[in-house]
Amino acid sequence: MTRVPPPHPGLTDGPVYLDYNATTPVDPRVVEALLHHLTDHFGNPSSIHFYGGEPRRALAAARAQVAELIGARPGEIVFTASGSEADLLALRGAALAAARTRPHIITQATEHPAILATCQALERLHQARITVLPVDRHGLVDPAALTAALDEDTVLVSVMAANNETGALQPVRELADAAHRAGALFHCDAAQAAGKIPLDVRESGVDLLTIVGHKMYAPKGVAALFVREGVRLEPVVHGGGQERALRAGTENVALAVALGAAARLAADDLADGGHQRIRELRDELHHRLVDALPGRVRLNGPAERRLPNTLNIGIDGVPGHRVLDGAPGVAASTGSACHSGTHTPSPVLTTMGIAPARALEAVRLSLGRWTTRDEIAAAATAITAAATATDLPNSSSARPR
Repeated sequence: MTRVPPPHPGLTDGPVYLDYNATTPVDPRVVEALLHHLTDHFGNPSSIHFYGGEPRRALAAARAQVAELIGARPGEIVFTASGSEADLLALRGAALAAARTRPHIITQATEHPAILATCQALERLHQARITVLPVDRHGLVDPAALTAALDEDTVLVSVMAANNETGALQPVRELADAAHRAGALFHCDAAQAAGKIPLDVRESGVDLLTIVGHKMYAPKGVAALFVREGVRLEPVVHGGGQERALRAGTENVALAVALGAAARLAADDLADGGHQRIRELRDELHHRLVDALPGRVRLNGPAERRLPNTLNIGIDGVPGHRVLDGAPGVAASTGSACHSGTHTPSPVLTTMGIAPARALEAVRLSLGRWTTRDEIAAAATAITAAATATDLPNSSSARPR
């Protein structure tokens, strides 16, 4: 197994952090790279004088580092301020550039809200026609269903690489091939996959791909969109022509450098087998919980075809929020929406056919770069104690099954 990095200063005094799919701690090595471009190298990269030189070179280097992580060319990388913006550029950009009266876009039911809400906006504001494909009980799209939904007006298919709640890995290559046979572009939101599993835009056949900084140990507020050479998009921001004239505005060099540094570290980690180390720890956590709570632990999502760091389980008879409330030594999430104290089942899980009452029992445990075996043991003990101590007559076990 690969070596765990030195302790992260933000994780030393708190509970065991198992919410890496929500956001990752910023790697100190990324912070170091970023700081130089907040202080020493402050210039505008478009300036031709001395102070613009280093920022311009740093921006080019960052673009190359992000490109290398996914097998792209540097000129195919467009920096944005968030994954949601990158998704917007891909979907709105493709729909408007197609110059169709009613452009047809296909996505699937468990996509991130950044995709689903953008599709709704395109339908409302630009008369787009939207098809949302169903998923099976593992959360996967059937390529045959996509083929059946494609038509001559389809301009774009958008299907994520990996689900943020279950870690389910979609059959991206098969879906991209189906889209291309119909003359449509294929976009893939890889926010959860980038840096966790090997990605190659040439092998996968995608035309557009979203990468998000804060999911891979860079700060919040920076992301990137891979735009395959030759793909036409309508700009999301008009102005001075930065980022291939797709996203105008003076570049945030410091955050681009941070994303580049994070991409380089992720590539090194993948090459060193870091994802295998995390998979082993994830499986150890699962086995510990299964052994401690015999017959009560259910896996939500596919057993094999998922991210190496993601474990989404339901503990029979106990709502997920009560498990986490009873285990303050573990920082994780339920994967359900919680507003004003009202808990609702995850739409991702119910779309997969899981009954709402069962979906309320979900707990998402996602591991990362600083997860250790000692933390796994501590988390398993805390979750087991919380599940065992829960007042079952008042929990979901009281419902009719």
